[in-house]
Amino acid sequence: MNFKLSEEQSMLKESVSRFVRERYDFDMRKEVIKTAGGYSPDYWSTFAELGWLSIPFAEKYGGFGGTIEDVAVVMEEMGKGIVVEPYIPTVLMLGQLLSLSRNDPLKEKYIPKIIDGSCLGAFAFLERQARYQFTDIRTTGTQQGGHFIVNGEKAVVFNGGNADVIAITVRSSGEQCDRHGVTVLFLESDTPGIEITSYQMMDGQMAANMVFKDVLVPHNNVLGTVNSGTELVEAMIPLVLLASSAEALGIMTSLNDLTVNYAKTRNQFGAPISSFQALQHRMVDNFMAVEQSRSMLYRGLCAYADEGAEDQNERLRSLHAMKVVVAKSAKRVGEEAVQIHGGMGMTDDLNIGHYLKRLISIATLFGDADFHQKRFNELSYSTI
Repeated sequence: MNFKLSEEQSMLKESVSRFVRERYDFDMRKEVIKTAGGYSPDYWSTFAELGWLSIPFAEKYGGFGGTIEDVAVVMEEMGKGIVVEPYIPTVLMLGQLLSLSRNDPLKEKYIPKIIDGSCLGAFAFLERQARYQFTDIRTTGTQQGGHFIVNGEKAVVFNGGNADVIAITVRSSGEQCDRHGVTVLFLESDTPGIEITSYQMMDGQMAANMVFKDVLVPHNNVLGTVNSGTELVEAMIPLVLLASSAEALGIMTSLNDLTVNYAKTRNQFGAPISSFQALQHRMVDNFMAVEQSRSMLYRGLCAYADEGAEDQNERLRSLHAMKVVVAKSAKRVGEEAVQIHGGMGMTDDLNIGHYLKRLISIATLFGDADFHQKRFNELSYSTI
C-alpha cells in the first residue's frame, strides 16, 4: 500500500508547515490566547484565503472536495504549532454535520460562509452527567406548531463563545439515554433565550457553557431527521477522531524532536544527558510510540476511506484501536518530554507543557482510551 502524499497533499503540507514556522511561533501563540476571543480573526481569514477551510466541503458549495486524508495532512502540521483557531469545532463538527445532513437550504446558506471564514461554528453535545455517552441528553426539544422549544444546558461547547451558529442535540422523544429520540437542531447563537458563558480551557482552546430557556427553533432547522440524530452524529465523529489524532501525531512529533535536541545540549555530570543509556532507552520508546500512532492513524484513514467494506464492524474497530493507541502514546510521550526537560517542562514560558495540555484534551475528545478499548472489545466479541 502506498502511503506517499499526492502532489496536492505535499503542497498543502508545505503551505501549513510554512505558516506555522514563519507566522505562528510559540511567542505569537501566547499573544493570541491572551486576546478576548482566544483566537486570531486575521489568522482565520488567512486560513480561508489559503483554502484550508474549504477542504472537506463539496465543490458545489465552493469547497475543495477533499478527503479526510487531506484534512489529516493539515491537522498534523497545525498540531506542531498547537494552533488554537477553531478548525475542528467549525469545519469538522458543525461543518460536517451540515454536509452530512439532508438540509439543502441550510447547506447552501452557511457552508459558503464557513469556507470564506465569515461564520464560526460550534456543536453543543456534552452535558454534565453524560461522560462520553452523547445520547445521554436532558436538554429537551418539544415540538409545538412549526417549532421546537428547547430547554436545558450544555457544557464544554468548544468555541461556543465565538460561534455565529450552533448545532445542538436535544431529547425529542424517549428516555434520557435512548439512542432513538435524539434530534440535531441548527440555530444562530444570538437566538433569544440562549445564555452563553465563555471560558478558556487548560490547552488554550475556548469553550462555553450554554443555558437554553424556551428557545424557539424552526422545524426547517433540523439537521438529519427528527428523532434520528444519533446516526448523523455517529457519521461525523470518525472525522473528528481522525483529524484530532493527526493533530496529536504532529504534537508528539514536535515533542520528540524538542526533547532529543534538548538532551543533546543539556549537560549533567560533565556530559550531555543524551549520552545516558537510561534516557536513550526512554527517547527510543517515545519514538516507537509516535511511529505506532502514525501507523494506527494510517490504518484508521484507510478503514474510513473504505466505505464499501463488507465488514463495517472491522471498520469501526480500526477507528477505536487508533484512538486507544494514540491516546496512550500521547500520555506517554507528553509526560516523558516533561520529565526529561525537568521542572522547566511545565512552565508557561516553555512550549513543552502546552503541548502536553493539548494532548490531554485530545485524548478525551469523544472518549478516552478506556472508553474506546471497551467499544473495541464489544465489537470483537460480536464477531465471534
